[in-house]
Amino acid sequence: MGNPVHLGIDVGSASVRAGLFDREGHRLAFAVRTIQQFHAKPLHVEQSSADIWAQTVAAVREAVATAAIDPAQVVSIGVDATCSLVAVGADGAPVSVAEGGEAERDIIMWMDHRAGDQTAAINATKDRVLAYVGGEVSIEMELPKVLWLKQRFPERYARTWRFFDLADYLTWRLAGADTASVCTLTCKWNYLAHENRFSATLLAAVGLDDLLGKVPATVLPLGSAAGGLSQGAAAELGLPAGITVATGIIDAHAGGLALVSTAPLGSLAIIGGTSNCHMVVNPDPVMVPGVWGPYYGAMLPGWWLGEGGQSAAGALLDWTLRQSDAWPLLEATAKDENRNLYAVLNDWTADLERREAYPARDLHVLSDHHGNRSPRANPHARGVVVGLTLETGKDALARLYLATLQALAYGTRHIIESMNAAGHKIERIIMCGGGTKNPYWLRENADATGCEIHLVSEEDAVTLGAALLGAVADGAFPTLPDAAACMVRPGGSVKARPDTKAFHDAKYAVYLQLYETMERCRSAMQAWH
Repeated sequence: MGNPVHLGIDVGSASVRAGLFDREGHRLAFAVRTIQQFHAKPLHVEQSSADIWAQTVAAVREAVATAAIDPAQVVSIGVDATCSLVAVGADGAPVSVAEGGEAERDIIMWMDHRAGDQTAAINATKDRVLAYVGGEVSIEMELPKVLWLKQRFPERYARTWRFFDLADYLTWRLAGADTASVCTLTCKWNYLAHENRFSATLLAAVGLDDLLGKVPATVLPLGSAAGGLSQGAAAELGLPAGITVATGIIDAHAGGLALVSTAPLGSLAIIGGTSNCHMVVNPDPVMVPGVWGPYYGAMLPGWWLGEGGQSAAGALLDWTLRQSDAWPLLEATAKDENRNLYAVLNDWTADLERREAYPARDLHVLSDHHGNRSPRANPHARGVVVGLTLETGKDALARLYLATLQALAYGTRHIIESMNAAGHKIERIIMCGGGTKNPYWLRENADATGCEIHLVSEEDAVTLGAALLGAVADGAFPTLPDAAACMVRPGGSVKARPDTKAFHDAKYAVYLQLYETMERCRSAMQAWH
């Protein structure tokens, strides 16, 4: 048998990625498969566990074949996934979470906002556990979704044997392990890891007294083994039965693990994708209003995690481009030139900047199109664009694109300022995700925050983070920082341009003002209603 190989499986919002890494963190192969989303009505977003499992199997098989290795070289599996809710019946069959009862739709995605009333009811309890989620439970978390299902479809709730976070569901499929990760339960289920318990008073207050019988009773730390790969899963994946399956982790947290493990103090990990997650660890609990946590041991064992975020980042950019009259031209140009859409758009933006020093000076965007996760903790917040003209075409799209990038960067600045005001001391940003391939994304974040942006050499740090978990669970390294020191290598960096500071300070002040203005508008219309 050749050198041992660690498999990382990353289930994001739109795709499954499987990566094979050696002990030094070199990527041997990588495979991607698209997964389905169902949007039956506004604010409802569902997925299918059967589809996700099938695409996971396909991605793993392709990665092993591409690497041209003996499957027996794969000694461990680490898995991460979005923090979406999976409902499983007593016979292992899916329990529908869809209004229409479609059997295959058994996952409520993290981005689903159907449970607004349930979120408000949980927050109205003022239970002390809410202090560990920034003061309010988020509509994106699991208890509101579970409560929605119990109230809307009580018979389906009764039929549910297990509610799994998606990462825990996948370890169950892989190893038959009826376990939960300290990461998933603490970050998304209001589990108090430092006290090893749920809040009985909170569950009783909202009528979820029986929930503890429907979630795994065993909660495992990160870096531990959930079990061995089952015979059935091994046959599907084409891998040896019995190899180590690590305890799961949320996808953003896998990326954060890879980014900050070797230098945790003063580092902010930003994991970019459909949404943005901002992860900071501290040896002591730091409570930040509007920022999730502090969560004990939920990303780096022994450390308290604070988790900020933006509910729409890559999704907002994609949506913005598609609204423009220049979208067909952008799409056609990228196709004709066989280039990425954003590479073409960056050329358009560079051309605009050659003619205008600050093209987005008078165009302002508030990036709360899907609510504000942090630090406002306001799912009802709305996006704003101020300073529109009758301009059309390439320049108009480039200008709005640049203004939107700046708005997302100002959202990050707001999160950093809130974290530091509460007691964190963020000195550097370490970033991963698709946005790191975009020089404009990196430039605007550096300039707007004043922080140097650091990168890692592995372009898919999230999948590598999952592989780190498997490597530690299998005993290749004693701790996760040890694994990261060997398997994660630094990449480049982008420094802030001092001459842009005054511009961004002025525009950031406008960004903050836009939120207040929008809230006044919303209040006025609510009063009318």
